[in-house]
Amino acid sequence: MIGSAIGAAVQIGGSIFGAVSASKAMEKYRNGLRDQIRDNRNWYERRYNEDATQRADAQRMITKLSDNVRERNRQAAGVQAVMGGTEESVAATKAANSQAMAEAASQIAAAGEARKDRIEEQYQARDRQLRDSLNNMEVQRAGQMAQAVPGMTGAAGGLGAGIDKYMDEKLKGSAS
Repeated sequence: MIGSAIGAAVQIGGSIFGAVSASKAMEKYRNGLRDQIRDNRNWYERRYNEDATQRADAQRMITKLSDNVRERNRQAAGVQAVMGGTEESVAATKAANSQAMAEAASQIAAAGEARKDRIEEQYQARDRQLRDSLNNMEVQRAGQMAQAVPGMTGAAGGLGAGIDKYMDEKLKGSAS
């Protein structure tokens, strides 16, 4: 009788200890997932808001094109001075060069928008994955709690029955 009461008490204590340990582990895991969600958001905001024209590849393209335009404008002015070309031919060259610069800027902007779309897709996929993990953890936690409560209730009931039986026997023994 006392043994069954002690066993039931140990069972309750073990269940409580297990539940507390599992809860701490789940909390640590949840905090880790929340940190990852925050880091993912920071990555997204940093990458999404980058200026496409300030990227190294775009700067390299702009610099190379600018150097080429400057050289072609210089050559057109030199040809006009040496060969007696018209102002219109120099203006036409400059206009063509300006158009090339505008097209390059347009291409950089279009590539920047496509890059932003890819970044947003990556962010949303990762965010969805992390939030699904967080939700699954909560579902698992709820399931564990649902399993722990009946076990603890049964152990507590066994403890109560053991104590009642022990007390009944003690009372019968003292009445005799």
